[in-house]
Amino acid sequence: MTSRRWGPTDIRASAIGLGCWQFSEGKGLAGAYWPAVDRGYRERIVRRSYELGVDWFDTAEAYGRGASERGLSQALQSIGVKPGDVRIATKWDPTFRTSTSIRETFADRKSALEPFGIDLHQVHHPWGLSPVEAEMREMAKLVEREQIRAVGVSNFTVRGVERAHAALERLGVPLATHQVKYSLLDRRIETNGVLDAAERLDVAILAYSPLEQGLLTGKFHREPERLKQAGVRAWLWWTKKDLLERTRPVVERLEAIGQAHGAKPGQVALAWLVQRHGDRVSAIVGARTPAQAEDNAQALDLVLSPGDLEDLDQVSRPFRDQPA
Repeated sequence: MTSRRWGPTDIRASAIGLGCWQFSEGKGLAGAYWPAVDRGYRERIVRRSYELGVDWFDTAEAYGRGASERGLSQALQSIGVKPGDVRIATKWDPTFRTSTSIRETFADRKSALEPFGIDLHQVHHPWGLSPVEAEMREMAKLVEREQIRAVGVSNFTVRGVERAHAALERLGVPLATHQVKYSLLDRRIETNGVLDAAERLDVAILAYSPLEQGLLTGKFHREPERLKQAGVRAWLWWTKKDLLERTRPVVERLEAIGQAHGAKPGQVALAWLVQRHGDRVSAIVGARTPAQAEDNAQALDLVLSPGDLEDLDQVSRPFRDQPA
């Protein structure tokens, strides 16, 4: 699958990127969500992703207080990747902070990721202590100083994206991306205006949790006992009544289409996501093993037919307004 552009910038990247939350080493509140991945596995995950065409990596300050950023840099260096060979996206954490924290913490982001530059710097969520306009001014300064290449936001409302876009436009800087949750089991961005805003403003959508943290691979439907080993996910999913039964029609359709293409259900789910809206949507997929990384990256080569896309669209329609 050919690369695609991030908004109105000159940055091009593969339709699927590797999410690096799991490289947090169990540090911090966010890092504790996933069990730690040891260095050897981390390097193999990054290597396999890169070998199969994944050329961008998404991390964040909040992922282990910089541990994910450092781990990603170490892994890329260990496999011989050079700066410029890949695109790096990270995020500033606005929790209990004002916009001045963007410049105050930037040296830490740069240091953690060296020798790799920051192609995309994102505001991780819209609940900081400063208006979005102030945050965008700080981000624009980083672009003007050529410390980053592009600006993105994450988890914003339609109005928030519009304000961020307008603030940057006044400063001559485009808004490149909006990172949001999107999958066959959570299609709310299609009905709440977020996807429409991205189309209207020429902002790329970076979809996180595209496999619903493994649910769309079908492994939990085939072996429900595996839920007991799913950590925090198990507790979250058990609070949702009849989750497996409500989502089973989607998984069964993924399995059927996968069999016709010689692909796995998760690969079909990723292919649908990055093909359903032309080049507008890219997917961020995590991996805790090299095998998972390989499965995810191979979805880049899977081309679904219009009929496949429509079948999946229809079976997942219940999740356009209400996520699983």
